[in-house]
Amino acid sequence: MQRVLEPEVMDSLEEAIEYDAMDFTSVNQAFAHDTLNLAPVKASVLDAGTGTARIPILIASQRPDWQIIAVDLSPAMLEIADKNVREANLSHCIDLQKVDAKKLPYGDDQFDLVISNSLVHHLTEPLPFFQEVKRVLRPQGGLLFRDLLRPASLTIVEEMVKAIGPDYSPQQTGLFSDSLRASFTLDEISALLSATGLHNINLYQSSDRHWTAIKSFGTFL
Repeated sequence: MQRVLEPEVMDSLEEAIEYDAMDFTSVNQAFAHDTLNLAPVKASVLDAGTGTARIPILIASQRPDWQIIAVDLSPAMLEIADKNVREANLSHCIDLQKVDAKKLPYGDDQFDLVISNSLVHHLTEPLPFFQEVKRVLRPQGGLLFRDLLRPASLTIVEEMVKAIGPDYSPQQTGLFSDSLRASFTLDEISALLSATGLHNINLYQSSDRHWTAIKSFGTFL
C-alpha cells in the first residue's frame, strides 16, 4: 500500500481534544518506561512532537530532576499540553515550546536524550528531522523513537481500525486510519536512519502496529 500523507500539524482544537481523549495509556506508559531505562542519571531531554504532553508528564513524575523540553508545532496541542502539565504540577521540569522539529532552535550536542512518539508519520519528509536529531544529540546520548507501521493493504487498515472497538468516536477512528496510512514501513525507516548517518540504532517491529528505534545511553553515534 502506498503512503497517503496527512497534515503535519493538527490545527483544530476540536481534533486535539479528540486526540487527547483517546486511550493511549498503555502505549504511553511503555514508552515512558523505556525512556527511563535509557538514562538512570539526571538528563536533559528533548521530546519531539509531544502532542498533549502525556509522555513527558509520565517521565517527569518519576524523574523530577530531569529537564524536559517538549516541542510541538500545533498551538492546539500545546494549549492542551499546558493544561495537562499544570494540572500535574510539573511546569518546573517540563518546558513546552512551539517548535518545528525539522528546524530545531537548539545548539549542537545539547541533549542527553532525544525521544519522539508518533511524530514521524506526520512528516511529509522526515529526513530533516532525523538530521536535526543527530545534530542536537550528544555523541553518547540516548535516543528512542516509536511510531506506527504502515499496513500492507487498505483491508488491513480497516481491520485494525475496527479492532480498536466501539468506544471511539468516528473522528477518533478517522484519525487512527489516517495515521496508519501515513506511516512508514520498517525498510523505509531503516533507509532514513542510514541516510542520516545515525549509527548504533536498534530498529525493530515492537508490536503488531509499531516500530521502535532505540540507541542506548553511553554508546557513540
